[in-house]
Amino acid sequence: MYTGKQSGNIGEEAASRYLKLRGYEILERNYSRRGGEIDIIAQKDGVLVFIEVKTRFTDMQGRGFLAVTKAKQRRIYNTAKCYLADRDLDWERLMRFDVIDIYEGEITHHEGAFTVSGL
Repeated sequence: MYTGKQSGNIGEEAASRYLKLRGYEILERNYSRRGGEIDIIAQKDGVLVFIEVKTRFTDMQGRGFLAVTKAKQRRIYNTAKCYLADRDLDWERLMRFDVIDIYEGEITHHEGAFTVSGL
C-alpha cells in the first residue's frame, strides 16, 4: 500500500501526462504558499487552470473529488491569488479551477469543478 505522499505523486504524474496529451501546457507542479498548495498549474487556450488532483486506490475514503470541500476550495483560490501576485499576472477573468479524480487507474477530469463566486 502507498503512503498519501506516494499516491499523490503517482496521481499527479498520471494527471500531468493526461493533461499534456490533451494540449495543456504544464506551468508548475506543487506550487505552495503558506496555507495552501496547488497540485498542477496549467494553461490551455488562453485559460490559466489550477488543478487539484485526488488519487484513490480503494473506495474506503470515497471518491476523491468529494474531498475538495468549500474550505479546500478557498485555500486553493487563495493560493492561486498568491501565484498571480508572485508573477504580476491579472488573469482572474481567464482562470478556472479543475479537479482530476483518479480511481482504480481511471482519470475523471472535472473542468470548472468550482467557481470563485461559489466560495
